[in-house]
Amino acid sequence: MPLSPSSFAILGAGLMGRLLAVELARQGHRVDIYDAGSPAAEGSAATVAAAMLAPLAESAITEPGVVRMGHHALTRWPQLLAPLAEPVFFQQAGTLIVWHRQDAAEAQRLTRQLETNQRAVPELPSLQKLDATGLAQAEPTLAHRFAQGLYLPGEGQLDNRQLLAALVVEMQRLAVRTHWHAPRSPDAFAPGQPGQPDWVLDCRGLGARPQWAALRGVRGEVARIHAPDVTLLRPTRLVHPRYPIYIAPKEDHLFVIGATEIESDDLSPASVRSTLELLSAAYAVHPGFGEGRILELATQCRPTLPDNLPAIRQPRPGVLEINGLYRHGFMIAPAMLDVTLEVLNGGQSQLSQRFDLALDLEHTPEGPARTTDSAARAIA
Repeated sequence: MPLSPSSFAILGAGLMGRLLAVELARQGHRVDIYDAGSPAAEGSAATVAAAMLAPLAESAITEPGVVRMGHHALTRWPQLLAPLAEPVFFQQAGTLIVWHRQDAAEAQRLTRQLETNQRAVPELPSLQKLDATGLAQAEPTLAHRFAQGLYLPGEGQLDNRQLLAALVVEMQRLAVRTHWHAPRSPDAFAPGQPGQPDWVLDCRGLGARPQWAALRGVRGEVARIHAPDVTLLRPTRLVHPRYPIYIAPKEDHLFVIGATEIESDDLSPASVRSTLELLSAAYAVHPGFGEGRILELATQCRPTLPDNLPAIRQPRPGVLEINGLYRHGFMIAPAMLDVTLEVLNGGQSQLSQRFDLALDLEHTPEGPARTTDSAARAIA
């Protein structure tokens, strides 16, 4: 049964908050969104992300449920982008993985792992092994630089900052009431009471730690480089036993390059060591990066739960918390959006079972609770 017209207070205007605000407003609901920052989303992990949609590539470090969420996103992102008034760069040209000869053993281990993971999620296209000729055909600019590679068909990426800006325009068009520089916590609301929203959706990421103590920050560092001498047709990853990197090409020879993943919620600037390693690895992929210009060195912390998996929970009636997207924000956000909408509409979610997504829809003093029929009724 579709959700009857309701009022929503969304806390946090990062990626999840904006997607939910737009979709709920499009369905005819009244939506207010609150954020500690500005429309530029300067405090959001989504602003720094490379926004790659690479379920098979990411299967090397995550669970099959997250991989299925990523596969779901490859169909959903074009549907979510199509109604937006502002253009958002999106491509689905696959992922390329390359390595230097001295790292061949690590590449073989990774190949076996990806093949095993692909069998576990058979809806994913099979990886393709490339020799020097195949690699040159797939990515001409890397011809003669690498002898072998892997091609992962169907994977994609989008421009994160274009998307965040386009969602602000869409919120304005749909009459979402935006409250910038206005942080709020769920405690500021009494859902269902007179003058209060019917629902509070908490999408604050690490800002929700006072309410969700298990959250931690995982630091990432990325460089944004303009390199006119480099042309890459798709995201490219370099295998390295200690310092693997990704290079995500955007429009007009802009590249987002990252690798670091540090168990820390430190938001200080990037270290000299990690910056040197990052840029050296990019230069090893293509020497044209040596003449590029560093537009930005950015750091941010991804909101992460103890198992590195996302979750949705209901701490009290009328409040949903959506969090723990870790390093997979853009890859799994459409799946998290669709599960949240299912929960709001029917009190449960079939998609969550497909994605092995933790739903805690009944809060009990004894600890984490199972999703039960009574919980579903309570949230409906």
